[in-house]
Amino acid sequence: MTLEEFRAAFDSVAHLDGGGILPIARHRGDHDLNPGMAIPEKPRSAAVLVPIVGRDDGLTVLLTRRSDSLPVHKGQISFPGGRVEEEDADDVETALRETEEEIGLGRERVEVIGRLDTYTTRTGFEVTPVVGLIRPPFDLIPDPIEVAEIFEVPLSFVLDTGNHERHSREWQETVRHFWVMPYQQHYIWGATAGMLVNLADVMLGAPRR
Repeated sequence: MTLEEFRAAFDSVAHLDGGGILPIARHRGDHDLNPGMAIPEKPRSAAVLVPIVGRDDGLTVLLTRRSDSLPVHKGQISFPGGRVEEEDADDVETALRETEEEIGLGRERVEVIGRLDTYTTRTGFEVTPVVGLIRPPFDLIPDPIEVAEIFEVPLSFVLDTGNHERHSREWQETVRHFWVMPYQQHYIWGATAGMLVNLADVMLGAPRR
């Protein structure tokens, strides 16, 4: 699949028009696999970039591993992104700004084509995943305070539902269920894995309920 083919497939679900990004049908979140989990009443707004990279041998999804020195979510796999700031014009601005700050990828290198479902986390964030196409070559400069590693996962791996695993763990005397996509030495789980499952649902045309 090429970037042009990806754009054409994705465009049938969510795309840009004169009024901005069109929303996809629904919200998702950690509560999807955990019936009865309370949804935060006033979640904090955040946005991430879902970078689709056009490599010669196939498309990939770019991800980061958070620094082990961070106070929260240290060492976890994530998309570049973060909280919406007052000066941000919209969610796209947030995703592009945070991407520049975290991995040094200039916004001029990203072609934003749409978004995935809004994802609400148990920890109180409402995240807008902004999908962007990236054409190599490009140079990345990770912020050592925030990012320990930048790596890419083949899109074919993400789209293979056999790689979508449901795991569980006891937390505060309650069993919590979550998506996991183990890739090589990386344990991709939680919200990031949930958004990747959303991406696969969109591209495969079969939303999982």
